[in-house]
Amino acid sequence: MIPLLLDNVTVHARDGAALASNVTLDAAAGETLGFVGPNGAGKSSLLRLFYGAGRPSSGRVLAGGHDLATLSARERARLVAAVPQDSPPPFAMTVREVVETGRWPHCGGLLGGDAHGRAAVDAALERLGLAAIAGRLVASLSGGERKRVHIARALAQGPRALVLDEPVNHLDIRHQLELMASIRALGATVLVALHDLELAARHCDRIAVLSAGRLVACGRPDAVLTPSRIAAVFGVGAVVRAEPPAGRLRIAFDRLTAA
Repeated sequence: MIPLLLDNVTVHARDGAALASNVTLDAAAGETLGFVGPNGAGKSSLLRLFYGAGRPSSGRVLAGGHDLATLSARERARLVAAVPQDSPPPFAMTVREVVETGRWPHCGGLLGGDAHGRAAVDAALERLGLAAIAGRLVASLSGGERKRVHIARALAQGPRALVLDEPVNHLDIRHQLELMASIRALGATVLVALHDLELAARHCDRIAVLSAGRLVACGRPDAVLTPSRIAAVFGVGAVVRAEPPAGRLRIAFDRLTAA
């Protein structure tokens, strides 16, 4: 487990438009930090900085105290594993072969590895319920099954932190709940972007609310997911209540109407 930090980060698109502006945000070691916000809020732009798919225009991105801009791809991958929002299917590879690619930071070849690596692959397949279909081609799977394959690859990587961009897309309700519970059980530091506010409230220690590339609020789910903030950021009305025994938030949405 390692802490993650965005230190006064700004990200610009190629045309100069600001995708994220002056964001400072940290996740403590072992914490699950959720990113929520409407489309275009900057969630994916910030998460990409942790796995080398983007670079900040200014500011620093740190993992375990290491400035990621100073690390090689292999060094970075030993610290942080990522599951991007859209991962194209590797048409000619089986489920197991894709999960084995997660061992790349630890061995010289693309696939395989030592006994420890093979055990990590087996454990990841089992955890994501993929052991029974390990020999199937990934291209033959449903969207939800492919998502689970890419998450298993990230787990097999043995990272100190996980970055997940909309990991429950294409998953049915049971697999959404099982996946989020499994992520929490890992004990790793996790940054996760989610559209489902209830799911974020249930499984995240803290939630960062983003809007138009800026950090609006960050704190406990019950502190930041208020009706007034949901209205201001998402443009919808909301009724928020905490249900016993755990005080989990339930959120009912409706169109925002003028007073």
